[in-house]
Amino acid sequence: QVQLVESGGGLVHAGGSLRLSCVASGLTFSSSAMNWFRQAPGKEREFVASISWRGSNTYYSDSVKGRFTISRDNAKNTVYLQMNSLKPEDTAVYYCAGDTTFTSSPRYWGQGTQVTVSS
Repeated sequence: QVQLVESGGGLVHAGGSLRLSCVASGLTFSSSAMNWFRQAPGKEREFVASISWRGSNTYYSDSVKGRFTISRDNAKNTVYLQMNSLKPEDTAVYYCAGDTTFTSSPRYWGQGTQVTVSS
């Protein structure tokens, strides 16, 4: 059974930073593409960032490019999202998702972690 467990969310002032973590179990993490998505209140879920299985390729949405960094530690089955220069519009539930390939609809999802950025 695949499990993805996110942590690291919280309340932060605009301009601040947070680092999200996602620990995976039940899948071959080192050969899985991993992703972060987010969903703000009243909005559809949107792509944030993704990383290839070796970490050599990363992709970001335009809204976070230059502020967020996705990384992974295959020895720890963990993917991270370092979020800097946070804005109130970054407020959302952040989800970790994974699959064996890059896809806009990964099969495996975590439960999400809330990030709230106050102005």
